[in-house]
Amino acid sequence: MELPLILVNFKTYVEGTGKGALKLAKICEVVSKKFNVNIAIAPQFTDIRLISSKVKIPIFAQHIDYQEPGAFTGHISALAIKGSGAAGTLINHSERRLSLKEIKKCTEIAKKYDLISVVCSDSLMKGRNIARFDPDFIAYEDPLLIGTGEAISKVKPNSVRNFVKTISRINPEVKVLCGAGITSGEDVKRAIELGTKGVLVASSIVKATNPKKVLIEFAKAIQE
Repeated sequence: MELPLILVNFKTYVEGTGKGALKLAKICEVVSKKFNVNIAIAPQFTDIRLISSKVKIPIFAQHIDYQEPGAFTGHISALAIKGSGAAGTLINHSERRLSLKEIKKCTEIAKKYDLISVVCSDSLMKGRNIARFDPDFIAYEDPLLIGTGEAISKVKPNSVRNFVKTISRINPEVKVLCGAGITSGEDVKRAIELGTKGVLVASSIVKATNPKKVLIEFAKAIQE
């Protein structure tokens, strides 16, 4: 996957559901192509198949379960996610937390079905453990800053820098993203300067009055 990466999580926002999700996906693709910046999206499960048939940018699930296909009613299998057209999945988002044991199993099942894993971590201590599970990415997010407009790359730069260095020392193959409060191009630029390989964003794009304008600002920041 080309880096740096802008990964847009649609969450369950109305603006990122159904037709709104498809509209956002197309905006992301247009900006990605125009500025030659890798932009991926994480829509709701029910929108993945439709969106994957309409755009070429990478699509991530917002979660998977570690169970293999079988008698597991209500679970989200990696096989189904892969079959719907997704390239990867989020794991352990702060709004869908898992135990370390579950994170390990989900990372393993993602790898088995050739899904790119982006595992979220809210602390350096947890990040150390996650790095040993060999995910593709770890997204460092302070849950207290999510949705606040106070960017972790601006408010806690030393924390981000230390996280990147520590993860690289434990497992050099794991790439680090950062999220929580990323709202401006300057926030994105700062995140890259601190050593991350991109950002995980949500409301700053999905709930924006003009999502395309904000995405362009983010894309330009990555190009600098």
